[in-house]
Amino acid sequence: MPVTLRELAAAAGVSIATVSRVLNHKSHPVNDETRRRILALADERGYRPNLAARSLRTDRSSTIGIITDNIDSPHTTMMIRGIQDQVKQAGYICVVISADWDPAMEREAIHDLVSRSSDGIIFAETWHRSADETLALSNKPFVFVHRQFASESHASVTPDEVYGARLATGHLAQLGHRRIGYINGPEHYYASGDRLRGYREELAAHAIPFDEALIIRGDWQVESGYAAAIALLDVRPRATAIFAGNDLMAAGAMYAIFDAGLHVPQDVAVVGYDNREIARIFRPSMTTVTLPLYAMGKASAQLLLDLMDGVAVPAQEIQIRGRLIVRESCGAAPEQRETPAVPTRRRPPILSVVDSNG
Repeated sequence: MPVTLRELAAAAGVSIATVSRVLNHKSHPVNDETRRRILALADERGYRPNLAARSLRTDRSSTIGIITDNIDSPHTTMMIRGIQDQVKQAGYICVVISADWDPAMEREAIHDLVSRSSDGIIFAETWHRSADETLALSNKPFVFVHRQFASESHASVTPDEVYGARLATGHLAQLGHRRIGYINGPEHYYASGDRLRGYREELAAHAIPFDEALIIRGDWQVESGYAAAIALLDVRPRATAIFAGNDLMAAGAMYAIFDAGLHVPQDVAVVGYDNREIARIFRPSMTTVTLPLYAMGKASAQLLLDLMDGVAVPAQEIQIRGRLIVRESCGAAPEQRETPAVPTRRRPPILSVVDSNG
């Protein structure tokens, strides 16, 4: 049988109201010793609150809804983990719905979460561009994570893509490279535009002339990185370094360099972006910039918690910065690398990975 507030109160020698105040984190003053005794008893006896009863009293369900277009994306899973860890500390659980890129399914997901009295909604990496009528009518707080808008009309959390691209490009420039090729993502992704901007800004900061011939567009996939690198190797003077817009295209670029009879990083240095698992296990291991997905998830969750608590949150974009992880593919000195090399001469097999995210 689950332990009750009445039983905890009797064991602690205090009133039920005092136990309730402590366990529900009320601001009403309670003696520190009494608070510690109640919390210790609750932990010892495995107390769990009756959320259904609390929901009836407070008009809150202690549930956060998460809607995403692609629940299979590794980007999404890391953000969800950050969201979950943050809201759990505040006593909430998450319900996740995948809309599968379908606006009708997204509207149905919003309706389902609202009808089940979810206390707020986070749109994680969705194509949702404006507040749906269902949201407006429900008066539920909502935020976006990893979705950029044309204007500051929504509370959202995004990565600082310009900063990340400057980290990658600047690192190659500091290693002495003056011919740095860039493999960009598809044109319709905001990340592609921002990373190109960061690349150009950092070239300028190092007084390196911008050369349009060193920019090749890919599609985030391994094969497009391979084709782009082949094209870059034909440019004269040849690129001595390549910054790829994500790790999969960086892997493709490295395959192309190998197949051209060249070596990474001795002949061409390579830096990726995202810090996917492939970056760590590839040989040579891949220098890359982290996409701060977990931190973005936590930040979006805190933003929503603030909104639900009535904190005035401006409709604006909060940008989270990633960091450079130096491994082998850039040619930096061993003491600069964060991950030790694993001795092997075997090249990993070609991967066929479908991923719609930059």
